[in-house]
Amino acid sequence: MIARGAARPTAAHVVKFHTPEIVLGPGSFPEAAVMVSGLGVRRPLVVSDRRLENTPWYPQLLRDLRAKGLAPATYLDVTPNPRAGEVSAGFAAYRAHGADGLVALGGGSVIDTAKGVAVLAANGGLILEYEGIDRAERPLPPLVAIPTTAGSGADVSQFCIINDPDRRTKITIMGRTLVPNVTVIDPTLLTTAPPEVTAQAGMDTLTHCVEAYVSLAHGRLTDSLALESLSGVWNNLERLVDDPRDAVAGEEMAMASLRAGMAFTNAILGAAHAMSHPVGGYCDAPHGTINSVLLPHVIRYNAFVCADDFVQLAGAVGLDTSGDPRTVADRLADAIASLAARVGMPETLSPLGVRADDLELLTAHALADSCMITNPRRPEESGIRDLYRQAM
Repeated sequence: MIARGAARPTAAHVVKFHTPEIVLGPGSFPEAAVMVSGLGVRRPLVVSDRRLENTPWYPQLLRDLRAKGLAPATYLDVTPNPRAGEVSAGFAAYRAHGADGLVALGGGSVIDTAKGVAVLAANGGLILEYEGIDRAERPLPPLVAIPTTAGSGADVSQFCIINDPDRRTKITIMGRTLVPNVTVIDPTLLTTAPPEVTAQAGMDTLTHCVEAYVSLAHGRLTDSLALESLSGVWNNLERLVDDPRDAVAGEEMAMASLRAGMAFTNAILGAAHAMSHPVGGYCDAPHGTINSVLLPHVIRYNAFVCADDFVQLAGAVGLDTSGDPRTVADRLADAIASLAARVGMPETLSPLGVRADDLELLTAHALADSCMITNPRRPEESGIRDLYRQAM
């Protein structure tokens, strides 16, 4: 097997790499209004949530937009694991304002909601009709994303994850048009995130690193980004959870989230995310928390076919890489579970509300999730069901 760091033939392996324009660094937040204006937007809809309404960032954004001569309106009724109805309500606000673009200030739920509004603004219908890949065919209105957590990667990704409350699962919408035009990443904004949100977002970033690296759609560029991101999370997540005002840890986690986002939106993901989405929809539990429980089990499951890749990942965080590759993969899985525990994540899915009677439904939804397509080990119904059972 060719090591991930080794050179590979490229003539027969053509890849595309999607990314928005990136404005990055402490103090970059005021540039968001400049970017919105530069895209020709005059009546933006600002999508955010009620918690962020009570931080300094929300009123500052409105002031900055108005100072550029723009006329913003707002939609703030976004909840974690955003429902399809929230997207419809956001679109109604967009249409009532006569908006011509969007600004998303928040974490993954806010940014995904803004993406959903953009899909409806351009294509009409209901957001659940766009489940799958490249279903939104018309170009979307301009979108500027301003992440306030270091984790989801939604600000650079071609993914939009929306909760279908009738089926009690999350749907995955994918497509190049869903990549925001601009992301403004100011680590100063991370200082107001609650520690539990920082921990959840960080474990989501870590899962992005691992799954992008072993994905069937990986490439040399996504590999390098995933490895750098993993090291950044490993060395800084606990510091930021313990002290949200640790400027160095905040900047490093913002970089880690960005790198992981660029990695996974191009390499796609795997079984951990495919299994996490149904649990998030069914139990309304935090996405990063679910990933933190599932990832060690998925690593052991996938190590049957790509153990050498996990050796590379283990080396990136300074673990002992001697011995049989599958033993090293187990070592990595244990170390991830230990990190998750140290930042306050549960050990199992049971505290999140998953019960044995739910496993058949969760397994069916996981197998249908688009993220399962690029998992390195071909999934079987019995294997995915056993993974859920192990995680309980």
